[in-house]
Amino acid sequence: MFITVARYVSECRPITLSGKHRECLSGGEAHEGPMIKVYALIEGEDDPKKCTARKMVRLKMAKQVEGARGIPVGAIVLNPLAQQALSKTDGGRAERSGIVVLDCSWKKLERFPEIRKDLRHRALPYMVAANPVNYGHPCTLSSAEAVAAALWILGEAERAREIMSKFGWGHSFVTLNGSLLDEYASAADSATVIAIQREYIAPSEGKK
Repeated sequence: MFITVARYVSECRPITLSGKHRECLSGGEAHEGPMIKVYALIEGEDDPKKCTARKMVRLKMAKQVEGARGIPVGAIVLNPLAQQALSKTDGGRAERSGIVVLDCSWKKLERFPEIRKDLRHRALPYMVAANPVNYGHPCTLSSAEAVAAALWILGEAERAREIMSKFGWGHSFVTLNGSLLDEYASAADSATVIAIQREYIAPSEGKK
C-alpha cells in the first residue's frame, strides 16, 4: 500500500517530543514530552518482502494492531482522504494516543472513518517519494515514508531519520524532502501547512 499525500487539501482549520529536551537533527526547535507511539494496521495485501510497514514492526519501530478495534482511543490516522492536513498542533494528541499508518486497500480505507468515530484523520502535505516503486513521483509514499514524514512534522525529525536509515533508499527521502519538512514542522497550524504546500507547488504547476 502506498500513501497518497494530500496535494489538493485546501481548507484546513487551525487545529510536540521525548522524555527530555531534544534538538531535532533538522535544526528545528527542541521539544519536550513523551515519544510518539507508532501503530501499523497491516491487511497483508502486498508482497510481505516489500511491505515497509512490516519492516518497521520487525525492527520494533511500530506496533502492529489487529483491525481497527485494536487502535488506541483517540489516535491520529494518516489518511490521504482526510480533509485536514497534519500539523504540529496535532502533537498533543499524538503524544497521548499515537499515530497510525494504514496498509490496506483503498476500498477499506474509504470505509475506515465509519468504523471508529473517535479517531482523528489527518492527511500529509505534498512531498516526493523516494521508495523504489515511485521514486521521484509526488504525493505517493510508502508506509515508512509516511510515518517518517508525520514524525518529522510533529517534531521528531531525529526519529524520522532513524526510520529512513533502515531502508537503502531512505537517505534519498531525507534529501528530497528535508527542507520542505522543516517548513511544515515550523508551521503554526494546518492552514499554514497548506499555505506552504501551495507556495511550493505553484512554480512547478506554472511550468505545465
